[in-house]
Amino acid sequence: MIRPLADRVVIQPKEAETKTASGLYIPDTAKEKPQQGTVVAAGPGRKDEPMEVKVGDVVLYGKFAGTEVSVDGVDYLIMKQSDILAVL
Repeated sequence: MIRPLADRVVIQPKEAETKTASGLYIPDTAKEKPQQGTVVAAGPGRKDEPMEVKVGDVVLYGKFAGTEVSVDGVDYLIMKQSDILAVL
């Protein structure tokens, strides 16, 4: 497992939608990048900035936030806590 440092978090992105509300299937080339995910690991924080998110939180983040990594075939995002927009 990945252990983030300082104020970084590891997020497992939500799967992209494959079907619209009206029942149409979306091709892979037209799928939008998800902006929601679950925190799977969080660093200890910084002395002047404690961690506000914890493991298990569902969060919203910017479309181009974070760095994508793949560990054992599972895709994750590593980003700073400040890149998280909201906790759901």
